[in-house]
Amino acid sequence: MSKVLEFGEKVDEYDVRVLNEREIRAGAGILFLFAMISFLNSWLIGDFSVTRIFVTIFLFDFFIRVFINPKYAPSLILGRFAVRNQQVEYVGASQKRFAWGVGFGLALLMFYLIVIQNVIGPLNLLVCLVCLGLLFFESAFGVCLACGVYNLFHAERAKLCPGNNCELEQRVTIQKVSLVQLIVVVLFMGLLFVVSNTPLISEGMQVALEDEVSEVIVEEKDCTVPEFAIAMGHEEKWKLHNGCTDKVSTVTVEEKDCTVPEFAIAMGHEEKWKLHNGCD
Repeated sequence: MSKVLEFGEKVDEYDVRVLNEREIRAGAGILFLFAMISFLNSWLIGDFSVTRIFVTIFLFDFFIRVFINPKYAPSLILGRFAVRNQQVEYVGASQKRFAWGVGFGLALLMFYLIVIQNVIGPLNLLVCLVCLGLLFFESAFGVCLACGVYNLFHAERAKLCPGNNCELEQRVTIQKVSLVQLIVVVLFMGLLFVVSNTPLISEGMQVALEDEVSEVIVEEKDCTVPEFAIAMGHEEKWKLHNGCTDKVSTVTVEEKDCTVPEFAIAMGHEEKWKLHNGCD
């Protein structure tokens, strides 16, 4: 039983328990993917059912990581399978446990708010964005932000950090960002702005809305927009997320060829093609 309820692996050449950083990053990437899907589903169409499912699974996964054994967490099992042919990169287990404890706390808060109490508001958004940020930095950059806080609460500093950044004292030439590289990034951002404002792009993003076709009747629901939503400029988003949309508008597309191509018909995606091309 003690073998099951342990945290990290014991490797002879290290004096602390360790985990595989590649496996951890892969697990974070898997969670980030589904977290982003649930977030966009809630933000864009006001459907929180996927978010409730994901929050429950996320809480369950992190409970296993922190209180049982990370090797039995579903996301880390999938991550281990995905990187099974890559060389192991050992990292200290203690700082990861601290970071995952932070994640479990955030998951517990979200579970209480959105699953039990069905609360929809700025607090949910803030917690969700924090979780997305932590997962993104871990999966994309190998940076454990919560691990950086570990040293503030522990006398013994973290050992075996990802990328050896605990012991890194001086960057070599290949790690340094030059002025020319910064200029390239600025020029790229300028190009992105110019391209996004060209007539070809901007006209394609604009749609003509027909007159109001029907009203949504909301029974026994207080649809008074709270002051914080008005102050944030999110009045319409608040209405969408709380089922208080005032109108149902249809999109009309003028002078558009809505002939479904053969490849879409062959794939059985005729209706999807029409939806994605504004031909409903």
